[in-house]
Amino acid sequence: MAGGSAADLAPTAAVKIFSAGIAGCVADLVTFPLDTAKVRLQVQGESKDLPKGQKATYRGVFGTIITIVRAEGPRNLYNGLLAGLHRQMCFASVRIGLYDTMKLLYAHGAENPGLGTRLLAGSTTGAMTVAFAQPTDVVKVRFQAQAHQPENGSVKRYSSTTDAYRTIARVEGLRGLWKGCLLNIARNAIVNCSELVTYDIIKEQILKNKLMTDNMPCHFTAAFAAGFCTTVVASPVDVVKTRFMNSVPGQYGGGTNCALTMLFKEGPSAFYKGFMPSFLRLGSWNIVMFVSYEQIQRAVNNFLKMFLK
Repeated sequence: MAGGSAADLAPTAAVKIFSAGIAGCVADLVTFPLDTAKVRLQVQGESKDLPKGQKATYRGVFGTIITIVRAEGPRNLYNGLLAGLHRQMCFASVRIGLYDTMKLLYAHGAENPGLGTRLLAGSTTGAMTVAFAQPTDVVKVRFQAQAHQPENGSVKRYSSTTDAYRTIARVEGLRGLWKGCLLNIARNAIVNCSELVTYDIIKEQILKNKLMTDNMPCHFTAAFAAGFCTTVVASPVDVVKTRFMNSVPGQYGGGTNCALTMLFKEGPSAFYKGFMPSFLRLGSWNIVMFVSYEQIQRAVNNFLKMFLK
């Protein structure tokens, strides 16, 4: 996915990993309120049915954001941000930064790997991240899902990010920190394949057909398309993952039970709850992340090129 002229210093795996981690954090800082709105919409309705005639608390992405600001204050839009940044430094750095390396490995050094090779590389790096960084995702989801409204008797489950890690480990055991791991591996593999492979192929075709040069408009176009494709493909497993991670011990018998409960209780549409904020978030996240990734990667390369002269 690296661009630039032939004269540029070829980016190493270390440069890509560093650039992807920083770019993921930049993207999270920009789009975190949309992610919080998505989580609130996804978990809404899981505890009990709404009384007849009562409207849902959260309605639409912007309505959800406004409701959170009015009821809890604007700071709660960034609930779990620290865990989110922990997550990006672990997730984005590996799943995005190592994608090209894995692609070349599976292609045995071939310059134009096929679709199957790209999908395999995306699935591999997507699954790798979850294996060691799952606790950051669990804590992020728990923070985003909690509504803090003291006047209604609602209190925070966790007082801080560190408290969340400790409390989950103490109350639910280490398994609690890896709750929904298999679901997240499935989700991350799907997201990674949709996101990276779509971006990779569209950018490659744009440059091959000379529709744009390897610059920001090209990166923007490929990233937007990647965000839309990813949202359509990954929304169902993302909703189940969010519900299961946020659930109290014993609420669901497992990921499959969670999905079946949603299907029978709320219908098929439940799997696309929060679709619009998911698309707004993933679309904007992809744009900010990939544009940042390309620019940070080039800046680091230029610095190394000057340093190594």
